[in-house]
Amino acid sequence: MSKKIVAIGGGENGRIMEDGNYAPYETETIDKEIIRLTKKEKPNFLFLAHSQPASIEIQESYYQTMKNIYGKKFGCNCKDLKSNELKDIEKVKEKIDWADIIYEGGGDTFDMIKLWYDTNFDKILYNAWNNGKVICGVSAGACCWFKSCNSDSINIENGQMQFTNVDCLNWINAYFTPHCDEPGRQNTTKNQLRENNLVGIMLSNCAALEIIDNQYRIIVSEPKCHKIKRGYGLKAYWNKNTYKEEEINISNRFENISKLLNKEMIFEFDDER
Repeated sequence: MSKKIVAIGGGENGRIMEDGNYAPYETETIDKEIIRLTKKEKPNFLFLAHSQPASIEIQESYYQTMKNIYGKKFGCNCKDLKSNELKDIEKVKEKIDWADIIYEGGGDTFDMIKLWYDTNFDKILYNAWNNGKVICGVSAGACCWFKSCNSDSINIENGQMQFTNVDCLNWINAYFTPHCDEPGRQNTTKNQLRENNLVGIMLSNCAALEIIDNQYRIIVSEPKCHKIKRGYGLKAYWNKNTYKEEEINISNRFENISKLLNKEMIFEFDDER
């Protein structure tokens, strides 16, 4: 069976914001592609919000937002699997077996990965990927499939945003950075890549990396609230004390992923962001 991942760099999903208004919906093109990959008219959509492990209420609210998209808008059958259910092995296996799409939302990458290792859910996800389920997610839910990632958190002492390196599941031997159009992401990625010697893949909001077996492409959706002309992806790495960074081509054509993960530049630079 083909192994499929769609890693989304970010984008609004129509959630209810703190002021009571609805955010715009930016990821429609990407969500349609996730559904198309199942080759089913009404696939089974399983949502995880394990990057929000401290609050079942937040997980439920997040699920309702995603259910509005995949269920109400696109007609998928929808279920969720909350973090407090992971010790119920029978329930976990039942829902994973049922799912055609497994989608992890955004939040805290470190806590999510720790939860999965503590409950052995990482192994269940790995088997699901190998069995042909469409594995996908946004932000933290995109980071988790790579060897390590650029993760943000709030510094308790000064209240400022800080970016750290977090070890992930290592299904794909690369360093992943979401939201790279936002301040601080590219600079901290540059520093972290010097230390870990990996190829970095940075995705902006409204951009996703689609991987099917050993083939990949970048797909983008329309920004409605992020201040970029379109979504984009960057490849970056250090080679002989020189930092290299270049935009990844956006194309309907799939390329061999070895080109993306090797330390050589293969793209034409495009600054129309």
